[in-house]
Amino acid sequence: MSETTHGRRMRQELRRQLADPTRAALAPFVWDAGLARFAVAAGHTAVYMTGFGTASTFGLPDIGLIGLGEMAANAERIAGAVDVPLVADADTGYGNAVNVAHAVRRYEAAGVAALHLEDQVWPKRCGFMAGKEVIPVAEAAQKVAAAVAARQDAELVIIARSDALAPLGWDAVAERGHAFMDSGADLFFIDGLKTRDDIERAAELLPDTPRLLNSGELTAEEARALNYRLVIQLDTLRALFASMRDVYSELARTGRVGTDGAPSIDEIAEVLGVAEHRAVERRFAAADAR
Repeated sequence: MSETTHGRRMRQELRRQLADPTRAALAPFVWDAGLARFAVAAGHTAVYMTGFGTASTFGLPDIGLIGLGEMAANAERIAGAVDVPLVADADTGYGNAVNVAHAVRRYEAAGVAALHLEDQVWPKRCGFMAGKEVIPVAEAAQKVAAAVAARQDAELVIIARSDALAPLGWDAVAERGHAFMDSGADLFFIDGLKTRDDIERAAELLPDTPRLLNSGELTAEEARALNYRLVIQLDTLRALFASMRDVYSELARTGRVGTDGAPSIDEIAEVLGVAEHRAVERRFAAADAR
């Protein structure tokens, strides 16, 4: 199956999940293809490529230090490793409307099912960091329109993200939600919703707008009841980093690491697809023997 065919099938699958009236689509944070494979092995039917996590693989914070090339390449690796839809962080689109159009084409060619673009100034900051600034609403809406016009596959889901809540408040969020959806976005993503009250207030503010939620406060069913169609689970990122911190700390403190409940190397290799590669090896080894 070609990458183009696979990508389109994944976009159609994501649209099917977004249309489910009973629950929101759920996509845990991953930052590489290996983590994506483990998420799928655990039963997830979509994954989310985090910009914060991707930056961390370069040993960098999420403050605009990596760009389109690094992000699109990571998206391509992840999309090619799993047979579920990939939702990807595309930051600000890495420039003006022209840059946004180019970024959308790169991400679409990489095989993503959805991407989100934010209205921060560049260089940006992680959504949960202080000191964010946003560009004017008209400029941001123009960038959303450019993204929609640039996609070659109409099934590609364009998610418009706003970081206006912290610097400008709720009225600005509502204005941007309407403007971005009028520009053709499929979903609206309000970043910085930290509490259940925030999540419910956003739903009351824009009840008819299909939204993305970045939170672990609600179940997928609770989120869908408030018209959140997609949930990306921030707590997965925090928990994964906590696990790494604790393992390395234990090793430094005791010289050992507890492995109770840990998978074997063979089990890890199985999740990473060793069987399919062994099948190729057996097939062509047999051909060589003849």
